Amino acid sequence: MTAHPTTIDSSPAEQPLRDQVCAAALEYFGRAGFDQSMAQLTTATGVADSTLRDLFGSPEGLREACDDYLMETVRRAKTAAVTSHDPSSWSAQLANIESYAPLLSYLVRSLEGGDQAGRNLLQHMTDNAQEYLEAGVAAGTLRPTADPRGRARLLAMFGGGAFLLYRKLHPDPTDMAAVVRDYARDLLMPTLELYTYGLMADDAMYRALTDARKEGADHADTRS
Repeated sequence: MTAHPTTIDSSPAEQPLRDQVCAAALEYFGRAGFDQSMAQLTTATGVADSTLRDLFGSPEGLREACDDYLMETVRRAKTAAVTSHDPSSWSAQLANIESYAPLLSYLVRSLEGGDQAGRNLLQHMTDNAQEYLEAGVAAGTLRPTADPRGRARLLAMFGGGAFLLYRKLHPDPTDMAAVVRDYARDLLMPTLELYTYGLMADDAMYRALTDARKEGADHADTRS
């Protein structure tokens, strides 16, 4: 993960406590929003104010640590899924999908906020996606691509945008566990079909656009 400049470095011995605090704070931020005082965060996490300050420095530092915690949790789960040749590993994650509701509540808060922190999180999502997609390619479970960064960006934006829109249309958008469960029920199979079998009947459009871009680049090089 990319380190944030305002996040206090921690020792390995502190990591379990940091993870515990981040899990509690992430759930609280997802419910209550990010405009929180240290006193409110102390109550929400059950950790003394002095300990929070020692570990994270400020509410902003705790939010940054929560971003890292979220991304690391997603990276591990996605990497395990896309590198496994055993479908039962996917089934196990799906059976536990509602447990991701706090993470997704936090993600929704961040992306809908429209601030720099939310934009940074989207950038981290793209970095994350590129990492676990490349792990899948190396494992032989995913096809390689001519543009790893572009594919990662597309899938991060597809995934985040689709979930935000689905939640908006859900009968009870405040019940994140129900949103997550219904999202998987309604969209998982169409997504898997598209990713597995593709959409286009042939590669004519892809080849035409690739050739056009190459021709345009060649003309630009000639003019320069």
